[in-house]
Amino acid sequence: MAGDLLTLTPAGLYCPAGDFHIDPSRPVARALITHGHSDHARAGHGAYLATPQALPVIRHRLGALTAQALPYGEILRIGQVAVSFHPAGHVPGSAQIRVECGGQVWVVSGDYKTEADGLAEPFEPVACHTFITECTFGLPVFRWQPQQQVIAGIAAWWADAAAQGKCALVAAYSFGKAQRLIAALPPLGPILTHGAVEDVNHVLRGQGYDLPATIRVTEGLTARSHPGALVIAPPAALAGPWAERFAPAESAMASGWMALRKLRRRRGAGAGGGGGAGRGFVLSDHADWDGLNTAVRATGATRILATHGYAAPFACWLRDQGYDAAPLESLRLSGSTEDRG
Repeated sequence: MAGDLLTLTPAGLYCPAGDFHIDPSRPVARALITHGHSDHARAGHGAYLATPQALPVIRHRLGALTAQALPYGEILRIGQVAVSFHPAGHVPGSAQIRVECGGQVWVVSGDYKTEADGLAEPFEPVACHTFITECTFGLPVFRWQPQQQVIAGIAAWWADAAAQGKCALVAAYSFGKAQRLIAALPPLGPILTHGAVEDVNHVLRGQGYDLPATIRVTEGLTARSHPGALVIAPPAALAGPWAERFAPAESAMASGWMALRKLRRRRGAGAGGGGGAGRGFVLSDHADWDGLNTAVRATGATRILATHGYAAPFACWLRDQGYDAAPLESLRLSGSTEDRG
């Protein structure tokens, strides 16, 4: 559509009036980054712009880079465009990016969740004309229980494992989900962490995020040295020989995908409690169906572009509700596919 403030190029979402990309997938001259996960913050860009809370994790992951920090709510002019970052509630430092030029206001959500988790900066709706929303869980089957209820279930499972003389092993992504669990769970016993998790813990503690004490799993550490422990590690670590040192143990995975019964069975996360079977706890750092719809309404936007996950069905649903909605992939650079990054 001619006159769009943002468009797609081979590198991803691009703003011609400001000559920058948002979360580009290929190296570009100037990249605005919503948060530090690897599918949003990639190596090789000439210059990075992110929140001051996001940059330490980005630097931890990517190494030395040329970057500028833009605090939440502050406006920066880039070319003809005014940009600002606003809390997304996804992980610490995550942001929605507001872009304004010529009377148009667009907001790029990045990844977000609308329930405050006590660690990440809580989501704030931002008024706009066009809202680019993620929809990782953009189907009605995805409806989350309140965090307090899920955490209570995980705590009870951990306590039961400890009473049986076992460790409790939880698979959780090393940045975001792992720290959310550490911050929210009651102090029932020692919490042991995989090195990838503990490295991020160190970065976040250095920024002032309040995380209880944890113990890095090092060579030689076993379940016997920390009875009744909870072990938090990336999913790949718990699926391999790294986790064998903690036997006998109960295992679980914390993910929004655990809402799908077929996936839970495929990953051995069903009944739990014995025979090596694991538990599936439905806990996501993305908005569920109700959260997505709440966020869309709160922006006041009339045009919605959906991306990630169930973009086509979510856009179809929004059209039925009266929105001008389509998958983000329908957006194209008018008259050209040139990547100016």
